Amino acid sequence: MGPKAASGFYLGRKPAALLALLLAALLLALAVLGALYGRCLREVEELRAAAAPASPTAGPEEEGAGCCPPTPSPRPSPGSRRPPGLWDNPRLPRALLPLHYELRLWPRVSPGQPGPFVFSGQVNITVRCAQDTATVLLHSSKLELWGAAVRGPLLEGPGGGGGGGGSTEVAELWLEERQEYAVLELRRSLRAGGRYVLQLSFRGALNEDPDGLFLTRYTDQGQSSMLIASQLEPTYARTVYPCFDEPAMKATFNIIIVHHPSYVALSNMPAIDTSEMKDENGSLWTVTTFNTTLKMSTYLTALVVCDFDYITRTERGNEIRIWGRKEAIKNGHADYALNITGPLFSFLEDLFNISYPLSKTDLVALPDFREGAMENWGLMIFQESTLMYIPRDPFGSKKAMICLIVSHEIGHQWFGNLVTMNWWNDLWLNEGFASYFEYIGASYMEPRLPLNKFFYYQTLQPVLREDKAARSLSAREEKINGTFSLVGLFDILTYSKGASIVWMLSSFLTERLFIKALSSYLKAFSFSIVNQDDLWTHIQMVVDAQNEVQLPASVKKIMDSWTCQNGFPVLTLNLSTGIISQEQFYNKRTENNTTYNNTWIVPISWIRNGSAQPLVWLDNSSKMFPEMQISDSEHDWILLNVNMTGYYRVNYDPLHLKRLAQLLEKDPKAIPVVNRLHLVDDAFTLAQAGYIEIESAFELTKYLAKEDEMFVWYSVLSNLIPDNLENILINYELYPFLKKYLLKRMLPIYHYYASIIRQNFDALADDYFDQIHLEKFINTACWLGLQDCLNLSSELYTKWMENPDNEIPFTIKRTICCYGVAMGSDKEWDFAWKMYNHHNSTGIDKNIMLFAMSCTRESWLLYRYLQYSLNNSLLSSDNISIVISNVAATEIGQRIAWEFVTENWLLLNERHRNGILQKLLGVMENFVNTDLQIQELQLFYNTTLDKDLQIATTEILQFAKFENKERRKLRARFTDWLRKNIDD
Repeated sequence: MGPKAASGFYLGRKPAALLALLLAALLLALAVLGALYGRCLREVEELRAAAAPASPTAGPEEEGAGCCPPTPSPRPSPGSRRPPGLWDNPRLPRALLPLHYELRLWPRVSPGQPGPFVFSGQVNITVRCAQDTATVLLHSSKLELWGAAVRGPLLEGPGGGGGGGGSTEVAELWLEERQEYAVLELRRSLRAGGRYVLQLSFRGALNEDPDGLFLTRYTDQGQSSMLIASQLEPTYARTVYPCFDEPAMKATFNIIIVHHPSYVALSNMPAIDTSEMKDENGSLWTVTTFNTTLKMSTYLTALVVCDFDYITRTERGNEIRIWGRKEAIKNGHADYALNITGPLFSFLEDLFNISYPLSKTDLVALPDFREGAMENWGLMIFQESTLMYIPRDPFGSKKAMICLIVSHEIGHQWFGNLVTMNWWNDLWLNEGFASYFEYIGASYMEPRLPLNKFFYYQTLQPVLREDKAARSLSAREEKINGTFSLVGLFDILTYSKGASIVWMLSSFLTERLFIKALSSYLKAFSFSIVNQDDLWTHIQMVVDAQNEVQLPASVKKIMDSWTCQNGFPVLTLNLSTGIISQEQFYNKRTENNTTYNNTWIVPISWIRNGSAQPLVWLDNSSKMFPEMQISDSEHDWILLNVNMTGYYRVNYDPLHLKRLAQLLEKDPKAIPVVNRLHLVDDAFTLAQAGYIEIESAFELTKYLAKEDEMFVWYSVLSNLIPDNLENILINYELYPFLKKYLLKRMLPIYHYYASIIRQNFDALADDYFDQIHLEKFINTACWLGLQDCLNLSSELYTKWMENPDNEIPFTIKRTICCYGVAMGSDKEWDFAWKMYNHHNSTGIDKNIMLFAMSCTRESWLLYRYLQYSLNNSLLSSDNISIVISNVAATEIGQRIAWEFVTENWLLLNERHRNGILQKLLGVMENFVNTDLQIQELQLFYNTTLDKDLQIATTEILQFAKFENKERRKLRARFTDWLRKNIDD
């Protein structure tokens, strides 16, 4: 804006100068008075702080009108433009070490109360000063702080509080937001050796985002309800209360929770007292006090405030309670979890010879919990679907999944809670061991689950596919900082590679020595912290004390080669010379090998002609093993990595791979089932990566008519016919050859399972792998046009239409519904729509129906389906991307979906922004084969997407074009091979 026109009166220079002097004098006097007042106020606050009790039982929420104090002092000030200091370091200084927390939390939530919601509280932290300091740093994020005070030094004595001492004035409290620190600048230094109490009041927002302290809405017995829960790993404790939020800074906790009387409060320890209090409005609240915790990390502190029911039993003095929605508890959904939890605790206690140190354990099933499960000491929290089991379901994947997850979290009570990694760079010491022992525990509870098959399918095979050498399992501490960086560590490498390395370690040590070493390690570091070298030391101690197992190098040198290096090796065996060489696995078709020069110390288990051989070690880039030279006889063969105990792939020379293929044709059972799968999976993976010719992998499929393990069939079919390529392959010359070749081999096992499906599907209840893999097999048979499979789908779907009580077996429901709709007309489609909208349909049921409705072969039904997705009263907006993607992935729906998106783009973009297009792109890129197709897609993207997304899209499309070019080459070779071998 420009200057306004002048108005008013005129004052001469001398009077103006005199007036200015008087004004300056007045301002100076006010400044002096303000300083004197401030000094007096600080002295009063210091006296108040010194007189404050150790337990934070009084706070601003009990004075006046709510969560904010009438005279907060001191208040935090911004941390920007501060000079460099301790607060620039992403790690806390070790000048102060926490000993004990007195924590009081008050979530301000009442039943039926509208938001927004807040929580408030106070914390008193007893610390020991390790070195003189006038600056206190502790973590705080997204919290409003006030009332900072420091008491002490305390008189020495038992307990966390102590007495006596004075106080140290807090000159300033300010926030360093980048490092998530609260900084207390003190008037004088705290002295080394002394104990002090840091006092802070705080308030924060209670949101529905499931990190930190959060609120969840749910429905129970037809009523809307709310609950409050916590998820503090890795660094969310600081969003709930100011604390020393690093895993090494363990302490004990006394926790008090103030909550509405209609709710029950749970925390890590048993409740020892409940009382009542009134707030400023006279409303009544319950105050629940909990026993003192064991020494533990901040990320393990936990609370739940809810209106749940529970069932209970006691195991060796450990009271176990399973909490959940009242209707779930009433219907017996928690019974299975209760039946396995106590025995799993006892099993691991006996295995490690270390008792569980708590007197109670709560397992709480939240209707909505993003993390799946969390191992908090004494208060484990689960997503409802990972803990609750519906009794009418037959034993299968759901029951096995619950057993695995519960076993994993119980394993954490020793690995993570009792013994904790010093810093997040060694997170695998927590998650890798818990992931390993989840299988040991599940195998103990459910002996029908074959351990080696289970581990390979669930853990080892997936991580070998995903381990792209992006990072090592263990990294230097300084590389891992910041919440964003830490969250990224909770990935398949930490869990599954960690478990696979432990699996390998257990195998070459023997289970007896392995458990003995772990017991020593856990006892030595109970309630303490470790890094991976501490583990290696205790294993080495056990190895040195015996003569049964001889290692080629120290435990540290062997294991560091697996945990401190990226990726994994592929071993190449030349059986004419007996030489085994190793190199880091990479994709030779797309990557340069100059950056890969890692060498591992590799334990090699092997068999020769069906007989187990002594373990050998490859401790160089290559090594000759004379005992592995074989003759020209077709009966002389060798197989490495028996039962897949090693974390590596094996590349056999072409002649030996053909010999193994011939052996499979004669006697598949000569090779253990896990190694049959491993052999096929390695061959296809190595072919895709350019190590061997794809024809060598195809040779391994000739024997399949004699393969009776669905476990192996699933891997073969996943390699030959990836789910996302089914409707591409059907349009090529390859399809009729593949149909004839595969159906010839599938028919024997197909007829066996089709008979069971028709007569008594429950006969498969005891076979986990049949249940989870049968879907892919039946789907492939129907995709290949096997008439009996199509008839079977129509039969089961029609019976369901005639009587909804004739439920389709869940494990094959997706395929049966798809082909039931595909083989029918609008009548079958309308029934799928009806079942999607049925009031008893679960989220999984709805997803199956959303998929099935896209399977119709009637174009007009697909058009109608897509139009439904624009109507929020018919389909929720959350499902529109699912509908479009499902339709786009079908043979006839690809073009229909694309036309729908382009014609309705303005409306879709208004509702969903770029999310729809990006999801559709993920489907469409599989169909990009020509420059013309790329130009068509790119033209549309250039007119609809932001500049940054346009660039990213171009790169994706160009890569898709390259991928499809490679697929075309592969299809041509596969077609040629099938043509030559179709009648074998």
